[in-house]
Amino acid sequence: MSLGLEKLATESTSHYDNLENMSVRQLLENINNEDKTVPYAVEKCIPQIEALVSQIVPRMKAGGRIFYIGAGTSGRLGIVDASECPPTFGVPHGMVVGIMAGGDKAIRKAVENAEDDTEQAWKDLAEYEINELDTLIGIAASGRTPYVVGGLKEARKNGILTGCIVCNAGSAVAAEAEYPIEAVVGPEFVTGSTRMKAGTAQKLVLNMVSTSVMIQLGRVRGNKMVDMQLSNLKLIERGTRMIMNELQIPHEEAHTLLLQYGSVRNAIDNYQVTK
Repeated sequence: MSLGLEKLATESTSHYDNLENMSVRQLLENINNEDKTVPYAVEKCIPQIEALVSQIVPRMKAGGRIFYIGAGTSGRLGIVDASECPPTFGVPHGMVVGIMAGGDKAIRKAVENAEDDTEQAWKDLAEYEINELDTLIGIAASGRTPYVVGGLKEARKNGILTGCIVCNAGSAVAAEAEYPIEAVVGPEFVTGSTRMKAGTAQKLVLNMVSTSVMIQLGRVRGNKMVDMQLSNLKLIERGTRMIMNELQIPHEEAHTLLLQYGSVRNAIDNYQVTK
Protein backbone atom coordinates (compact mmCIF):
# COMPACT_ATOMS: atom_id res chain seq x y z
CA MET A 1 0.00 0.00 0.00
CA SER A 2 1.34 3.42 -0.97
CA LEU A 3 1.98 5.89 1.86
CA GLY A 4 1.55 8.83 -0.49
CA LEU A 5 5.11 10.03 -0.02
CA GLU A 6 5.31 11.00 -3.68
CA LYS A 7 2.96 13.89 -2.91
CA LEU A 8 5.28 15.48 -0.34
CA ALA A 9 7.60 18.32 -1.33
CA THR A 10 10.22 16.92 1.04
CA GLU A 11 10.15 13.61 -0.86
CA SER A 12 10.26 15.09 -4.36
CA THR A 13 13.25 14.32 -6.56
CA SER A 14 16.40 16.36 -6.08
CA HIS A 15 17.25 19.09 -8.58
CA TYR A 16 20.59 17.29 -8.96
CA ASP A 17 21.43 13.81 -10.22
CA ASN A 18 24.47 11.56 -10.57
CA LEU A 19 25.79 12.88 -7.28
CA GLU A 20 28.38 10.12 -7.11
CA ASN A 21 30.04 11.54 -10.24
CA MET A 22 30.49 15.03 -8.80
CA SER A 23 33.80 16.27 -7.42
CA VAL A 24 33.98 17.26 -3.76
CA ARG A 25 33.94 20.92 -4.81
CA GLN A 26 30.83 20.39 -6.94
CA LEU A 27 29.06 18.57 -4.11
CA LEU A 28 29.83 21.33 -1.64
CA GLU A 29 28.83 24.14 -3.97
CA ASN A 30 25.57 22.45 -4.95
CA ILE A 31 24.63 21.66 -1.34
CA ASN A 32 25.37 25.26 -0.49
CA ASN A 33 23.23 26.50 -3.38
CA GLU A 34 20.30 24.50 -2.03
CA ASP A 35 20.92 25.72 1.53
CA LYS A 36 20.76 29.34 0.36
CA THR A 37 17.07 28.89 -0.41
CA VAL A 38 16.14 27.93 3.16
CA PRO A 39 16.08 31.41 4.79
CA TYR A 40 13.72 32.64 2.08
CA ALA A 41 11.31 29.79 2.84
CA VAL A 42 11.49 30.68 6.53
CA GLU A 43 10.96 34.38 5.76
CA LYS A 44 7.57 33.53 4.27
CA CYS A 45 6.61 31.98 7.61
CA ILE A 46 7.27 35.05 9.77
CA PRO A 47 3.54 35.92 10.11
CA GLN A 48 2.88 32.34 11.25
CA ILE A 49 5.78 32.45 13.71
CA GLU A 50 4.61 35.81 15.04
CA ALA A 51 1.11 34.49 15.64
CA LEU A 52 2.41 31.53 17.66
CA VAL A 53 4.94 33.53 19.71
CA SER A 54 2.28 36.12 20.54
CA GLN A 55 0.19 33.34 22.07
CA ILE A 56 3.08 31.72 23.94
CA VAL A 57 4.41 34.80 25.75
CA PRO A 58 1.40 35.60 27.99
CA ARG A 59 1.09 31.94 28.93
CA MET A 60 4.74 31.76 29.95
CA LYS A 61 4.46 34.98 31.91
CA ALA A 62 1.72 33.21 33.85
CA GLY A 63 3.98 30.24 34.56
CA GLY A 64 3.56 28.13 31.42
CA ARG A 65 6.13 26.03 29.64
CA ILE A 66 7.01 25.09 26.05
CA PHE A 67 7.08 21.45 25.01
CA TYR A 68 8.53 20.20 21.73
CA ILE A 69 7.68 16.74 20.37
CA GLY A 70 9.13 15.05 17.31
CA ALA A 71 10.85 11.98 15.90
CA GLY A 72 14.28 11.51 14.36
CA THR A 73 16.02 14.72 13.29
CA SER A 74 12.96 16.79 14.20
CA GLY A 75 12.87 15.41 17.73
CA ARG A 76 16.59 15.93 18.21
CA LEU A 77 16.34 19.55 17.08
CA GLY A 78 13.63 20.19 19.67
CA ILE A 79 15.82 18.68 22.37
CA VAL A 80 18.78 20.82 21.30
CA ASP A 81 16.73 24.02 21.43
CA ALA A 82 15.24 23.15 24.82
CA SER A 83 18.60 22.21 26.31
CA GLU A 84 20.19 25.48 25.23
CA CYS A 85 17.62 27.74 26.91
CA PRO A 86 18.85 27.38 30.53
CA PRO A 87 22.52 28.18 29.85
CA THR A 88 21.70 30.95 27.38
CA PHE A 89 18.87 32.70 29.20
CA GLY A 90 19.24 31.50 32.79
CA VAL A 91 15.77 29.94 32.89
CA PRO A 92 15.07 26.81 34.95
CA HIS A 93 15.43 23.38 33.42
CA GLY A 94 11.91 22.26 32.62
CA MET A 95 10.72 25.64 31.33
CA VAL A 96 11.39 24.45 27.78
CA VAL A 97 11.23 20.69 27.30
CA GLY A 98 12.14 18.56 24.29
CA ILE A 99 10.62 15.08 23.98
CA MET A 100 11.25 12.65 21.14
CA ALA A 101 9.68 9.41 20.01
CA GLY A 102 11.56 6.51 21.53
CA GLY A 103 12.75 8.48 24.57
CA ASP A 104 16.21 9.73 25.42
CA LYS A 105 17.89 6.62 24.00
CA ALA A 106 16.60 7.66 20.57
CA ILE A 107 18.72 10.82 20.69
CA ARG A 108 21.75 8.79 19.62
CA LYS A 109 20.22 5.71 18.05
CA ALA A 110 16.97 5.29 16.14
CA VAL A 111 14.25 3.30 17.93
CA GLU A 112 12.30 1.12 15.53
CA ASN A 113 8.67 2.13 14.90
CA ALA A 114 8.69 4.68 17.75
CA GLU A 115 7.33 7.44 15.55
CA ASP A 116 4.37 5.32 14.39
CA ASP A 117 2.65 5.23 17.82
CA THR A 118 -0.16 7.81 17.89
CA GLU A 119 -0.73 7.45 21.64
CA GLN A 120 2.77 7.56 23.08
CA ALA A 121 3.37 11.33 22.82
CA TRP A 122 0.47 12.14 25.11
CA LYS A 123 1.69 9.51 27.60
CA ASP A 124 5.13 11.15 27.51
CA LEU A 125 3.63 14.61 28.03
CA ALA A 126 1.42 13.40 30.89
CA GLU A 127 4.55 12.61 32.89
CA TYR A 128 5.20 16.35 32.99
CA GLU A 129 1.63 17.16 34.06
CA ILE A 130 1.18 19.35 31.01
CA ASN A 131 -1.64 21.87 31.51
CA GLU A 132 -3.55 24.79 29.97
CA LEU A 133 -0.75 27.31 30.60
CA ASP A 134 1.67 25.25 28.52
CA THR A 135 2.33 25.21 24.79
CA LEU A 136 2.96 22.13 22.67
CA ILE A 137 4.90 22.49 19.40
CA GLY A 138 5.04 19.46 17.13
CA ILE A 139 8.05 19.23 14.82
CA ALA A 140 7.83 17.02 11.74
CA ALA A 141 9.44 17.68 8.36
CA SER A 142 6.94 15.43 6.58
CA GLY A 143 4.00 16.83 8.52
CA ARG A 144 2.59 13.33 8.93
CA THR A 145 4.48 11.69 11.83
CA PRO A 146 1.87 9.73 13.84
CA TYR A 147 3.64 10.37 17.18
CA VAL A 148 3.33 14.12 16.59
CA VAL A 149 -0.20 14.02 15.12
CA GLY A 150 -1.48 12.07 18.12
CA GLY A 151 0.22 14.30 20.66
CA LEU A 152 -1.17 17.49 19.14
CA LYS A 153 -4.67 16.03 18.86
CA GLU A 154 -4.80 15.07 22.54
CA ALA A 155 -3.24 18.34 23.66
CA ARG A 156 -5.81 20.33 21.78
CA LYS A 157 -8.62 18.25 23.31
CA ASN A 158 -7.24 19.19 26.71
CA GLY A 159 -7.18 22.94 26.05
CA ILE A 160 -3.43 23.28 25.51
CA LEU A 161 -2.07 25.78 22.98
CA THR A 162 -0.69 23.91 19.97
CA GLY A 163 1.70 24.89 17.20
CA CYS A 164 3.88 23.00 14.75
CA ILE A 165 6.88 23.31 12.46
CA VAL A 166 6.53 21.33 9.23
CA CYS A 167 8.07 21.45 5.76
CA ASN A 168 5.10 20.45 3.62
CA ALA A 169 1.91 22.39 2.99
CA GLY A 170 -1.51 21.08 4.03
CA SER A 171 -0.22 18.33 6.31
CA ALA A 172 -1.93 16.21 8.96
CA VAL A 173 0.29 17.73 11.65
CA ALA A 174 -0.64 21.27 10.62
CA ALA A 175 -4.33 20.32 10.66
CA GLU A 176 -4.04 19.39 14.36
CA ALA A 177 -2.19 22.58 15.35
CA GLU A 178 -3.91 25.88 16.08
CA TYR A 179 -0.84 27.81 14.96
CA PRO A 180 0.97 25.90 12.20
CA ILE A 181 4.29 27.05 10.76
CA GLU A 182 4.89 25.63 7.28
CA ALA A 183 8.43 26.19 5.97
CA VAL A 184 8.24 24.55 2.54
CA VAL A 185 11.85 24.18 1.40
CA GLY A 186 11.23 21.82 -1.54
CA PRO A 187 13.39 18.88 -2.65
CA GLU A 188 16.50 17.92 -0.72
CA PHE A 189 19.92 17.68 -2.37
CA VAL A 190 19.85 13.97 -1.54
CA THR A 191 16.24 13.05 -2.28
CA GLY A 192 14.21 12.67 0.90
CA SER A 193 17.10 13.46 3.29
CA THR A 194 15.21 15.89 5.50
CA ARG A 195 18.15 16.24 7.88
CA MET A 196 19.40 18.73 5.29
CA LYS A 197 17.25 21.70 4.15
CA ALA A 198 14.19 20.75 6.17
CA GLY A 199 16.30 20.30 9.30
CA THR A 200 17.98 23.65 8.71
CA ALA A 201 14.61 25.35 8.32
CA GLN A 202 13.31 23.77 11.53
CA LYS A 203 16.42 24.87 13.41
CA LEU A 204 16.02 28.44 12.16
CA VAL A 205 12.36 28.54 13.21
CA LEU A 206 13.14 27.07 16.62
CA ASN A 207 15.82 29.74 17.11
CA MET A 208 13.29 32.42 16.23
CA VAL A 209 10.56 31.07 18.50
CA SER A 210 12.62 30.47 21.64
CA THR A 211 14.80 33.56 21.31
CA SER A 212 11.92 35.95 20.68
CA VAL A 213 9.96 34.42 23.56
CA MET A 214 12.90 34.79 25.94
CA ILE A 215 13.48 38.39 24.90
CA GLN A 216 9.80 39.12 25.50
CA LEU A 217 10.17 37.54 28.95
CA GLY A 218 12.96 39.99 29.76
CA ARG A 219 15.82 37.52 29.54
CA VAL A 220 17.93 39.80 27.33
CA ARG A 221 18.99 43.36 28.14
CA GLY A 222 20.01 45.53 25.21
CA ASN A 223 21.47 42.73 23.11
CA LYS A 224 23.21 40.84 25.91
CA MET A 225 22.55 37.49 27.58
CA VAL A 226 22.59 39.00 31.06
CA ASP A 227 21.18 35.86 32.70
CA MET A 228 23.48 33.31 31.03
CA GLN A 229 24.93 30.59 33.24
CA LEU A 230 28.63 31.01 34.04
CA SER A 231 29.49 27.41 33.25
CA ASN A 232 32.97 27.84 31.77
CA LEU A 233 35.86 30.29 31.53
CA LYS A 234 34.73 31.65 28.16
CA LEU A 235 31.33 32.64 29.56
CA ILE A 236 32.87 34.16 32.67
CA GLU A 237 35.10 36.30 30.45
CA ARG A 238 32.16 37.24 28.24
CA GLY A 239 30.18 38.26 31.30
CA THR A 240 33.11 40.23 32.66
CA ARG A 241 33.38 42.22 29.43
CA MET A 242 29.63 42.90 29.43
CA ILE A 243 29.95 44.41 32.91
CA MET A 244 33.08 46.38 31.96
CA ASN A 245 31.33 47.93 28.96
CA GLU A 246 28.08 48.64 30.79
CA LEU A 247 29.58 50.15 33.94
CA GLN A 248 32.81 51.50 32.44
CA ILE A 249 34.95 49.86 35.11
CA PRO A 250 38.26 47.93 34.94
CA HIS A 251 38.42 44.23 34.07
CA GLU A 252 39.45 43.12 37.56
CA GLU A 253 36.59 44.97 39.25
CA ALA A 254 34.06 43.64 36.74
CA HIS A 255 35.35 40.10 37.18
CA THR A 256 35.05 40.37 40.96
CA LEU A 257 31.49 41.68 40.71
CA LEU A 258 30.48 38.87 38.38
CA LEU A 259 31.79 36.16 40.67
CA GLN A 260 30.29 37.88 43.71
CA TYR A 261 26.77 38.20 42.31
CA GLY A 262 26.66 35.20 39.99
CA SER A 263 25.22 36.83 36.86
CA VAL A 264 25.72 39.86 34.66
CA ARG A 265 22.27 41.20 35.55
CA ASN A 266 22.79 40.91 39.30
CA ALA A 267 26.28 42.38 39.13
CA ILE A 268 25.13 45.45 37.19
CA ASP A 269 21.99 46.00 39.25
CA ASN A 270 23.77 45.67 42.60
CA TYR A 271 26.63 47.92 41.51
CA GLN A 272 24.19 50.63 40.43
CA VAL A 273 22.28 50.39 43.72
CA THR A 274 25.45 50.91 45.75
CA LYS A 275 26.62 53.92 43.73
